[in-house]
Amino acid sequence: MLKYLFKRILYFIPTFFLVSLIIFFLSKAAGESLKCEQDPNGVDIEICKQEAHVKGYDLPIFYFTFTTAAHPDTLYKVFREERRNALSQLIGQYGNWPQISAYYNNLLALDNQLTAIRLGKSSKGLTKMDKSIDQLFIKYQDPVINSHLEKIVNTVNSDSLLSQLEPQALALKGAYTSIKKEATPNKLLIPNINWYGSNNQYHFWITNFLTGNFGISHRDSKPVIDKIKAYLPWTLYISIPAIIIAYLLAVPLGVYSAIYKDSKFDKTVSSILLLFYSLPAFWIGTMLVNFLTTPEYGMKWFPSICISCDELTWDNIKRLFLPIFCITYGALAFMTRQMRSSMLDTLQKDFIRTAKAKGLSEKVVIWKHAFRNSLFPLITIFGSVLPATFAGSVVVEYIFNIPGMGTLLLDSINATDWPVVYSILMIAAVLTMLGLLIADIMYVFADPRVKLNKK
Repeated sequence: MLKYLFKRILYFIPTFFLVSLIIFFLSKAAGESLKCEQDPNGVDIEICKQEAHVKGYDLPIFYFTFTTAAHPDTLYKVFREERRNALSQLIGQYGNWPQISAYYNNLLALDNQLTAIRLGKSSKGLTKMDKSIDQLFIKYQDPVINSHLEKIVNTVNSDSLLSQLEPQALALKGAYTSIKKEATPNKLLIPNINWYGSNNQYHFWITNFLTGNFGISHRDSKPVIDKIKAYLPWTLYISIPAIIIAYLLAVPLGVYSAIYKDSKFDKTVSSILLLFYSLPAFWIGTMLVNFLTTPEYGMKWFPSICISCDELTWDNIKRLFLPIFCITYGALAFMTRQMRSSMLDTLQKDFIRTAKAKGLSEKVVIWKHAFRNSLFPLITIFGSVLPATFAGSVVVEYIFNIPGMGTLLLDSINATDWPVVYSILMIAAVLTMLGLLIADIMYVFADPRVKLNKK
């Protein structure tokens, strides 16, 4: 057993690594942009640098990158994405980073000097210069760049307020000319690996996750772990009872339906379960709220939906009965059908006939021999129980206004609160792997013939 557990844990390490990589890069693709990218003219560049440092955007993405000899190992330090993409495109065209870097530094210097002149002053020339410089930061097509460089030189020559910038404007134009004259496209054919070590965004992200630091919510600046702790109990209040009830009912119903195949009991149970399985949870939940919680229809058998579910009082417990039913009936229908099918298959096996031939009682044959060998489908289903218990049901929680994980996930997606969304996704992935491990272990107790340390 210990040998098997050790092997499975070793298998889970690369699986966990791959899953975390996928989720991390998804989070980066959907991540929040810097303020200076949302409003380039409204935020000071130093504020933008501070924000990038706090969020770790000034670090490389991963432990290493596969690039070419033409690409530098510090391009990630250009934290504004549009500018970084433009520089990357220029490298892809000309392959000479030293000259491209000189052009970019000249552009930064001209922008800083223009900012100093702009304080308390305004003119058409300033406006034209601003637009051209902003375009040069993000453009990489040669005709476009040449056009804006000419505009800058002409504006400097025609505007007395900007005449002092003529040397910088000419230096910028010369730097761009050097890029084209001293191009080294052959470097783009030489592969190169840049190694950054552990000082990268992924390393800090996964380390924080493993230590329980899931980041800060973009929505209300609260720690994500605190939000999960606040919402998770309500999901557990409805998920755990639903799962227990589903298993307790599915096992005997499935077994007796198989034993009394084609009987009135089997046909009745199968018909009811088929009906349950066909009815969507959102429709059942809506009907339950409309007909069993409102006095309009004369059937206010249950309290209304959770309006102030802050504490687990008796009134709130009564409000959980209907959500528990909504989660239970679908799971019950599916698991009962699985149990029945597995039991029917097992009852046709030779070892069952042998057990009956030995004179064993029907009870012993069913529950000691057939039942244990029919549990595999339910054990397999258990692999998905842990993540489902944690993630909750978005539909049910929304209908009954339960402040659980499903509600938190939906609200976070609507608010583009990606730290919360991807933390929930990552935890659900880990629980899925853990559920599969527990299911594999349970196979041994269900059938001793299963040898975990053998193929």
